[in-house]
Amino acid sequence: MSLPRSRIQSESDVPTPVTPASTYRLQLRPEFTFAAAEAAVPYLSSLGVSHLHLSPVLEAAPGSEHGYDVTDHSRVREELGGEPGLRSLAAAARTHGLGLVLDIVPNHMAVPAPLRLNRPLWEVLREGPDSPFARWFDIDWEAGGGQVLLPVLAGPVESCELKADGEVLRYGEQEFPLREGTAGLELPELLAAQWYRPAWWREARTELNYRRFFTISDLIGVRVEDPEVFTATHAKVLELVRDGVVEGLRIDHVDGLADPEGYLRRLRAAAGPHCWVVVEKILARDEPLPPAWPVAGTTGYDALHRVDGVFTDPEGAAELARRFGEFTGIPEWERIAEACAREVLTGDLAAELGTLERRAGRELALAVRELLVSYPVYRPYPGDPEPDPRAVRRAAEVAGPAAVAGVRELLLRDPAFAARFAQTSAALRAKSLEDRAFYRYAPLLSATEVGGDPGRPGVSAAEFHAYCERLEREWPRSGTVLSTHDTKRSADVRARISVLSQAPGTMEGAAGADPALAWTARQTALGLGHAPQAVPRLAEALLKGAREAGLRTSWTEPDEAYEAAVAGYAPGPLDLPAELAEAARANVLGMALVHLAMPGVPEVYQGAETEYRALVDPDNRRPARFPREALARLDAGAAAEGPDEEKLALTAEVLRLRRDRPELFTGYAPLAARGPAADHCLAFGRSPGLVVVATRLAHRLALGGGWRGTVLPLPPGRWAPLRGGGPYEGEADLAHLLTPSPALPLLRTD
Repeated sequence: MSLPRSRIQSESDVPTPVTPASTYRLQLRPEFTFAAAEAAVPYLSSLGVSHLHLSPVLEAAPGSEHGYDVTDHSRVREELGGEPGLRSLAAAARTHGLGLVLDIVPNHMAVPAPLRLNRPLWEVLREGPDSPFARWFDIDWEAGGGQVLLPVLAGPVESCELKADGEVLRYGEQEFPLREGTAGLELPELLAAQWYRPAWWREARTELNYRRFFTISDLIGVRVEDPEVFTATHAKVLELVRDGVVEGLRIDHVDGLADPEGYLRRLRAAAGPHCWVVVEKILARDEPLPPAWPVAGTTGYDALHRVDGVFTDPEGAAELARRFGEFTGIPEWERIAEACAREVLTGDLAAELGTLERRAGRELALAVRELLVSYPVYRPYPGDPEPDPRAVRRAAEVAGPAAVAGVRELLLRDPAFAARFAQTSAALRAKSLEDRAFYRYAPLLSATEVGGDPGRPGVSAAEFHAYCERLEREWPRSGTVLSTHDTKRSADVRARISVLSQAPGTMEGAAGADPALAWTARQTALGLGHAPQAVPRLAEALLKGAREAGLRTSWTEPDEAYEAAVAGYAPGPLDLPAELAEAARANVLGMALVHLAMPGVPEVYQGAETEYRALVDPDNRRPARFPREALARLDAGAAAEGPDEEKLALTAEVLRLRRDRPELFTGYAPLAARGPAADHCLAFGRSPGLVVVATRLAHRLALGGGWRGTVLPLPPGRWAPLRGGGPYEGEADLAHLLTPSPALPLLRTD
């Protein structure tokens, strides 16, 4: 199906993409290769997914556990099995009716050790700005005095042992190319003569003169806006698309690119109209995806926020925020978010800010800073330097209207400045919100996910329905997710934590010398429950969170005494109070069902077809385990035993429906219950043949006396749950319908 004519600008943009029924994300790593994925294909086919979504497969830094540190775009990663392994996986997948979707990384490459693995960067460091590869990277040669700052040293250069050895400069086990004709110089002259300057890693904060991924100096930005660079970095991926090995692409961190729309148009033209393309684009709550982008939609964080929110009690969340503020002394969300933005911009991103201020000039420097801090979305786009008048007003209050107007005018007339401003804005939002403020502001941890709004975590049923109607109307092939390799807590951990919004008093058990850490530890422990190795996993996550928060310790300034005490805040495994356990079950099953049945293309993260409890990476990137035997037993007619199998049975039912009867998953119609507990029912129809019913805020429902005669009026026809029961016609009594399961799909049987 083509995109609506209003969303395209020429006939060449009209995509008729392969649309997955669903995807299943696999995290590849040296311990989980293409061969391991191939061995899982029969199981994943039986589960009901239509496509396997693979983490990055191009050559990466040795031992990489994620693959986002690409070193060579022309080769499939040997540690995973190389191109033969990938093609063998694709062939096995096709045999079982599955396709492949690849995660690709256009924004950055690794600055690896050994550095030779990144040949374009090696050649730039050897030949300087005249290298044919110099166009690959955003390097400000003037700012560096004609040298690229390389923040690779453990201390000041005078304290480090550097020595020339033939045609390379050695530092420990690392080596760097020497500029032609400089090998015989004495060390001071030798270093001054190079196209790079080895430096203490701390200098990157203020002196770095190449664009990087967020604040990670060993990931250097790539200029894919250059047609030659695009061609060189995408040739292998596009070959795999043309050969039918790959049917879809996930575009990592599209906001990091200088010209996202231009890049996506070039990619669409090269990949053809049949390739399913989604972008990792973090949207603010009310921010639309740019309508002209020739893509199927986003990777789904916008859906994650709505599904989480509709199973969160807004009144209880507000009470948790009040108690959190009293317990910790930490101010409200808006103040935390702004403070973190200022810290990150003037600290971690000082080099990027300095670049913009130099380009804008001294008179506009403060206005540049204030506009960046004030932006309410991740980044502006060409022709849209002011997405929200509030940002301009706030910036003008500090920097003055004339200076702000000057920056806005500069954004319009200087494309290079506008691109770098937008790229810095995206990095600032990501680092200040996701990687700092979300670790400081913790009233309800289930709300601190990418794209979330911790200050307003609840989503009403009406808001959820409006979002789904808009998604079905505008981006019906967009991706949707609940758990990913980047979520700080898996969906099932969040489902357990969010029940606390229905019982804020549960947090009275938090105690410790560091109140914020104690609060975070208790909530996380309640979310993780009796998961395997819960205590050491929780301790590791708490330490990472404390470093990211940057209040008492940090990655660059660790407080060893404080960090030694962090593990002591990890309690033994905690069970939710008995009265909340059933509400947690309702959340787990309800969120899973709603996600799988709502508009869009749902993704199941590896292992999340069962109850999957994981914390922030690297905990959520452990090798996958597949419940083959449990699924086979269920398929043989056995009853589900325990929460793992209950979720597995529900997931397989809906995935198989999506694959085998795609016509059921069209359209969207909210359904409203009638009766005293109507607000606790979330229901919708997807076509004339499918109705989805889930219980929301189940603990509050129980406190209020249950369903008490509440009914769900049904569309015309006879309706029955997939696992038997009914039939229902006209209306269904919810107390009867939602026993024994709090969430189920109904099929029309007549």
